Amino acid sequence: MHSDVHIGVHMDPCGHMDADWLMSSTMSLTSSSVAGAELYSDSSSTASLDSSVFFSETTTSCVRDPLDFFTINVGGSRYVLSQELLASYPETRLGKLACCSRDSALELCDDADFLENEFFFDRNSQTFQYVMNYYRTGHLHVREELCEISFLQEIEYWGIDELRINPCCRERYYRRKEQKETLDVQREFEADDGDEDFVGAACPALRRRLWDLLEKPDSSRAARTFGSLSIFFVVVSVINMVLISLDLGEDFGMSDVGFGAPVLFDALEYVCVVWFTGELTLRFLCVRDKCRFSRSIPNVIDLLAILPFYVTLAVESLHGGTTELENMGRVVQVLRLLRSLRMLKLGRHLTGLKSLGMTIAQCYEEVGLLLLFLGVSISIFAMVVFALEHDIPTTTFTSVPAAWWWATTSMTTVGYGDIRPDTAVGKVLAFLCILSGILILALPIAIINDRFSTCYFTLKMKEAAMRHGEMLKRLARGS
Repeated sequence: MHSDVHIGVHMDPCGHMDADWLMSSTMSLTSSSVAGAELYSDSSSTASLDSSVFFSETTTSCVRDPLDFFTINVGGSRYVLSQELLASYPETRLGKLACCSRDSALELCDDADFLENEFFFDRNSQTFQYVMNYYRTGHLHVREELCEISFLQEIEYWGIDELRINPCCRERYYRRKEQKETLDVQREFEADDGDEDFVGAACPALRRRLWDLLEKPDSSRAARTFGSLSIFFVVVSVINMVLISLDLGEDFGMSDVGFGAPVLFDALEYVCVVWFTGELTLRFLCVRDKCRFSRSIPNVIDLLAILPFYVTLAVESLHGGTTELENMGRVVQVLRLLRSLRMLKLGRHLTGLKSLGMTIAQCYEEVGLLLLFLGVSISIFAMVVFALEHDIPTTTFTSVPAAWWWATTSMTTVGYGDIRPDTAVGKVLAFLCILSGILILALPIAIINDRFSTCYFTLKMKEAAMRHGEMLKRLARGS
């Protein structure tokens, strides 16, 4: 019978072998060999079983005989690690395995052979090679061919913190982790707009058909027609809102038209509002969870798009021709401005707008950081240019808020030219302000563009999968 023995050599500072240590190691090796012979001669003895393993109910110290080794079997691949090495990482799963009792060891692994000190783990053996390298060298790397998301799950299982990843692999790892968080947020959005369950509800077949007609444009030809009509009415409503603001009689010579243009525009407004109201009402009647429907952002936008029309109509009918209506004129105008939200209704039908909304929701930290940088820079440049220019007789920097306005238009590269420096030092400062604005605005663009691309690609794949599923359902019904 052959056995592999791992012996470390102790050297003194001069490079010579320690004689006392050699003698003690020889005696330990001899006693271990004798104990091993007794174990194989009587494997059923409890005393021999206990002597073969380094687990003990009464031992609390993690420092044991350096000749004790673990055999770690991960997915059929066997690795041999010393107990002393594992005990140096007590926060990891294998470190805890080296310091715990026999009963606790079965909670940390899938199976164990205490006779051979072999512990079985049903995990990915390819990923464990990097975990093994971490135990031996203290460096944790992530190869490019591995999936970073799967690697994160594996190192979390082995109890290794992600901060242990070496800087050479850390950037790629965190970029892929952010993509995983992006997918998680997308699942939350999908859960909010998920398919409705009409089992047990009143008229389930009718409500299911109405829901597919309203929310699934690819489910049937009628649903596609309804979606096209919805987009058409949104576009007509926006064009009508623009034409109402024009004086067609003076600008386009339409004063001689037989019917009044304002009457036509009002009629179009009524038709569009009736369509939007009917669409929102049908959606509200179809769903079972009315509270979740009311909290949904697209439904809130739909409500705000038609609510100003009814509020304005109620105010004009109650106070028409009185001075109270004139006092409420500004409120009515603000309500009418909310009609511009109808353009956001296109987000229900256009994947690009959906991706834009999801990207903004996910990049709020980057946007907040951008606003912080801009705010600090605008304040600094505004105060400096005001100190340089306010003493000049013909200066346009009459106050600090005016300087803020100049710094804002300069850093965003708009440059209206209504406020400008006159001195040479002020113009140099203006150049630095414009250059700083370009650099600051360019910082988060890469992150936002990456997330937008991920959101757009995921939504396109989801739409393709939904179309494929609806086609399979139609084929199943036809067969």
